[in-house]
Amino acid sequence: MTTPTTIEPSTPAGAVPLEAVHTRERQFTRIFTTMYGQKHRARTRLPVKTQAVRMHEAGGPEVLRVEDLWVPDPGATEVRIAQRAIGLNFLDTYQRRGSFPSPGLPWVIGFEGAGVVEAVGGAVTTLKEGDRVAYASTPPGAYASLRTIVADALVTLPDAIGFEQAAATMLKGMTAEYLVHKSGAVQPGDAVLVHAAAGGTGLLLCQWLAHAGTTVIGCAGDDDKCDLAEAHGCSHAIDYRREDVAARVAALTGGEGLAVVYDSVGRDTAEASVACLRPGGTLVLYGSSSGAPPQSALAAAAAKSIKVVRPGLFQENDTPAALQARASALFAVLGSGAVVPLVERRYALADAADAHRDLEARRTTGQSVLIPG
Repeated sequence: MTTPTTIEPSTPAGAVPLEAVHTRERQFTRIFTTMYGQKHRARTRLPVKTQAVRMHEAGGPEVLRVEDLWVPDPGATEVRIAQRAIGLNFLDTYQRRGSFPSPGLPWVIGFEGAGVVEAVGGAVTTLKEGDRVAYASTPPGAYASLRTIVADALVTLPDAIGFEQAAATMLKGMTAEYLVHKSGAVQPGDAVLVHAAAGGTGLLLCQWLAHAGTTVIGCAGDDDKCDLAEAHGCSHAIDYRREDVAARVAALTGGEGLAVVYDSVGRDTAEASVACLRPGGTLVLYGSSSGAPPQSALAAAAAKSIKVVRPGLFQENDTPAALQARASALFAVLGSGAVVPLVERRYALADAADAHRDLEARRTTGQSVLIPG
């Protein structure tokens, strides 16, 4: 789903002076007709400023600038939220490098957050001021203390789900949900492999797969990460820096191979992923942190009649109903304790560039969040 651009860099030319706006607020309310032909009353609000992380050009972490920007009053179908936590995702680095489609420069980056509704557009009936909400949605705009966003992109948070927990799991957790139940649908007893098993999505995915009754083999980059993966759903963990992944999988499965491999790495892992799969298995390519998979790996997949799936969360959540259903499934497993987030790092919003450096250097495990000031 898409939402309109929500943050403007300055007061538009010809804007009414603030004193006049104050007077108008005291004296009037405006009545307008929405696209649905219904009349609504909405109080005219003052423009407000927020701190946001914006990029003016694609590049390394240094292109992320902390700026003060104007946040507009919500449109008829929008709300404005005061964000309490912002999700940090590897997807954000794709956007920063210019490899993910985004609005024209400059733009505020980020796709995931959680907070409190503080202003509601006149046509919004599903939310009210004070509601606790979360989202994982395009277009970007999450790296900000305040933002406006269409109401249909938001889900209401259960009381038991905290803001940091929500911001850490909306994108990654809903990704895990469709990976388990749709893109790489598994059956109890299946053996599967998860690359980057100690990462943000990996830890959630491994737990969800174990909850579904599969035997989960995780790949990670050192002993500590392997131990972490085994503590979060993996029956076995492979240190890919020291071990031959395909040979170890063959030993663990008695040469049978795997039903599904979940690969978010791409170029560096795709050939091993194909080698690990049994004929007719499924390779789920849901990320490319090392680059696009080589054609040689895809040719090998065809030779084994392997199904290659390349899904995307925003395409999966293409309707409000799909979003609500997927979020409900996520909240259910979080509430049951079957899937437990591990929020390992918290960064100030002003330290977003450092957070990106840590992500790309693989210094993070579990989930990380940005905290607005």
